[in-house]
Amino acid sequence: MQAVVVAAGEGTRMRPLTANRPKPTLPVAGTPLIERVLAAAAPYVDSYVLVVGYRDEVIRELVGDSYRGHPVEYVQQTEQLGTAHAVGRAADVVDGRFLVLNGDVVVTDELVAGLVDAGGTAVATKPVPDPSNYGVVSHDGGRLTELVEKPADPPSNLANLGLYAFEESVFDAIDRTELSERGEYEITDSIGHLLDDGEDVSVVEYDGPWLDVGRPWELLSATETLLEGLEGRIDGTVEDGATLSGPVVVEEGARVRDGAYIEGPVVVQSGADVGPNCFVRGATVVGPDVRVGNAVEVKNSVLMAGTNVAHHAYVGDSVLGRDVNFGAGTKVANLRHDDENVRMTVKGERVDTGRRKFGVVCGDEAKTGINSSLNPGVVLGAGAMSTPGEAVMRDR
Repeated sequence: MQAVVVAAGEGTRMRPLTANRPKPTLPVAGTPLIERVLAAAAPYVDSYVLVVGYRDEVIRELVGDSYRGHPVEYVQQTEQLGTAHAVGRAADVVDGRFLVLNGDVVVTDELVAGLVDAGGTAVATKPVPDPSNYGVVSHDGGRLTELVEKPADPPSNLANLGLYAFEESVFDAIDRTELSERGEYEITDSIGHLLDDGEDVSVVEYDGPWLDVGRPWELLSATETLLEGLEGRIDGTVEDGATLSGPVVVEEGARVRDGAYIEGPVVVQSGADVGPNCFVRGATVVGPDVRVGNAVEVKNSVLMAGTNVAHHAYVGDSVLGRDVNFGAGTKVANLRHDDENVRMTVKGERVDTGRRKFGVVCGDEAKTGINSSLNPGVVLGAGAMSTPGEAVMRDR
């Protein structure tokens, strides 16, 4: 069986983190999203087909020609024209029944197994409190009867997770699929054609963890969830004067210096250098080759590869991209004085993050001058800078 993994989009709601990489390569709990998807499918498939587009070279370099001994083939989706269009790109390289998985969600082995075991065409679903935000599935005895996108009056509480098993008949249905009102070829419309043709479509109900990581603060939420069961281990160097409390992973090649206090769940990845005399806590990932220096506190944050928070700084509830540099004394504010949820601008609109505590999002190679202060919800774009002593109150 093959797994077609759709990984062609940029992830515009994740900007500026996707300015230099596609969303499926963003790390969650220290592992890129796409690697988590490939790992979940690995026990059930013989090979992978990756549908790539935006910055495809980043995915090709990350995944390579095989994953866990299974060959990987790439097909190009030059224009991102919807899910049906993406799946259709794999028509020439798929043989027999296959899975369709999104490369930018967190799924479990159990969910993939449910699709595999269902036989024939199958749709993965999950009960949700507010199904009106999703495609909603109706079924009769486990057979799909209707799939409606974001209805005002949902016929059930089962959300379509966008994960499928298909027979090759889906490609004929895709060929008959027309552009939707959104200007895309929707795989749900193709499934509608399969129903019209009399094909049985199984509904796989799943009630375990499933994480749709679409916006920057959801990287924090997903990391918090995935680190809940963290088991500590020390493969790197921890100096005698350092203190590790709770589940902490120190990978091979990482160093924790004298006076550092790390309160898990925390992952310190290979090449990272933490301390001396700093405090790292909460669900935090200190990425590869990251530097966390003297008198720094990092709380509940994701620091991606090569980032430098060297001394006398505070980083709370924040996501810092690759090669970010925080000047000495940089402070992140992560709480509004009115105790309202922090809001952030996503694709030009102010959005409630749903988080009372949320700091900042910095794109790759952003830099702050010494003694900078960053307001809650501020976004620094890739390569953006602040001046020494500046209070940054607006995105840049």
